[in-house]
Amino acid sequence: MNILTFDIEEWFHLLNYKYSKNETDWNRYPERINANVDYILETIQRYDQKATFFILGWIAEKYPDIVKKIASLGYEIGCHTGFHQLVNRMSPESFRSDLSRTVKILEDVSGQKITLFRAPGFSIKPENTWAFEILAECGISTDCSFFPSGFPGTGLLYKMGSQPLVLRYGSNTIKELPVSSSGILGYRAVFSGGGYFRVCSYSLIRHWTNRSSYVMTYFHPRDFDSEQPMLEGLPAIRKFRSYTGLKSSRNKFERWLSEFRFVDIATADSMIDWKNVKTIHL
Repeated sequence: MNILTFDIEEWFHLLNYKYSKNETDWNRYPERINANVDYILETIQRYDQKATFFILGWIAEKYPDIVKKIASLGYEIGCHTGFHQLVNRMSPESFRSDLSRTVKILEDVSGQKITLFRAPGFSIKPENTWAFEILAECGISTDCSFFPSGFPGTGLLYKMGSQPLVLRYGSNTIKELPVSSSGILGYRAVFSGGGYFRVCSYSLIRHWTNRSSYVMTYFHPRDFDSEQPMLEGLPAIRKFRSYTGLKSSRNKFERWLSEFRFVDIATADSMIDWKNVKTIHL
């Protein structure tokens, strides 16, 4: 099962970057979201692939036609918070306010019921699992916010692995579709999205896809934009993570789509035997 998802945010929505922390900063930068989303839509239509789009509330308010276009083409929409803030740095009250407001905006613009969520930076951690109670309050039934830890251990992130799960928090249950990983020398290697996909060779991506029963992808419009400006003041490691592999990413992505079939979350949900997946009590 290969699940295709996109986090719809602008090219400058980098986490922990001091020059683009808020909406005031964002207005300083040129818009690139429309052309980048058009590329994604045209490409997945050409290869007849299904996909799910996790969209920022800020994008839905500023560029509602993007959301309407995605919905009109029959693609599934989920929530990516309002302003791309890390959930583990928010209070329960601020997260509740942000989530409820963003869900309403996305539902009003798209005409879809919003039941899917992904946290920016996969920022639901062991210390803020209270977020699941708020997700359930706001009508979210499926979360995609967990990223597998790298090295073996006994912590929550490692125990969750990279397969579908059911999470129980108090009286609430949430279906969890974490990012996938592939084992290599005892290490969990991620290859299915963002900078990891751009850095990995296509032969390695193909190999890991062929050996994986479950692949969860996570792409951003900026992952396919080789002409985007260089953000100021980035340290070397952030430049590497944000810009390496951009020139080859479209070709690599299209080869992947031509060789493998992908589904959206709704289709994946219908394929999973939820009664027989692991349940984790938080």
